[in-house]
Amino acid sequence: MKTRTFITVLSALGLLASCVQMDPHPMDMTQAVQSATTRPDHNALAKHYEDTAKEMQSKVQEHKKQLEEYENHSYNYGKRAQDLQGHCKGLIRYYGQAAEANSKMAEIHRQLATEIK
Repeated sequence: MKTRTFITVLSALGLLASCVQMDPHPMDMTQAVQSATTRPDHNALAKHYEDTAKEMQSKVQEHKKQLEEYENHSYNYGKRAQDLQGHCKGLIRYYGQAAEANSKMAEIHRQLATEIK
């Protein structure tokens, strides 16, 4: 019984930790995008978007591992196993879309940087 309680508490803490925003954007992105006129400006924006895409992809991998745990050991989570699996699947989809969108933004800014003379 203690093991089951421990696993439940550990899982809940894992879910809470995964929902915490790791690094809020330190720059005002609207202002940065509007004022980007030079090659270094666009390269800096591209790097920012690439870094964000990597963070999002890391979260995808983290939630895939959690999903695998919930699927392989659903008996440890009782009635909540399906809820936890669904939650992970939703987060995997969400972070995957965010990673893709940030990668596209990085690509656009890299292209803009090469077009500036």
